[in-house]
Amino acid sequence: MAWLSHILHGEGPAGCTVLLEKAVSALEPGGMILIQEFIMNNDQDGPLFPALFSMNMLLATPHGQAYTEKEIFGMLQSAGAGEIRRLPVELPNGAGIIAGIVGKK
Repeated sequence: MAWLSHILHGEGPAGCTVLLEKAVSALEPGGMILIQEFIMNNDQDGPLFPALFSMNMLLATPHGQAYTEKEIFGMLQSAGAGEIRRLPVELPNGAGIIAGIVGKK
């Protein structure tokens, strides 16, 4: 299992792709990757904390931002994960956990 907690928001899409490809390639088929982030809705207009956090990352880093659930799903799929789903947990400030399985469609 690989656990990336609040890592992706510090990178742009290209940097996220590199990180996720490395994490997925380090896992054996059937391994699980978990991503914990402040996740924006797919319209990119909320929830409030992830939207404000994304604005902060856009201002304070060269390429960082908060990502939508759809964007994270796509990044994981491109990196080679499947069976991607958001876990039904309630975390503070709009954080969520997205899971994927390596080598599964």
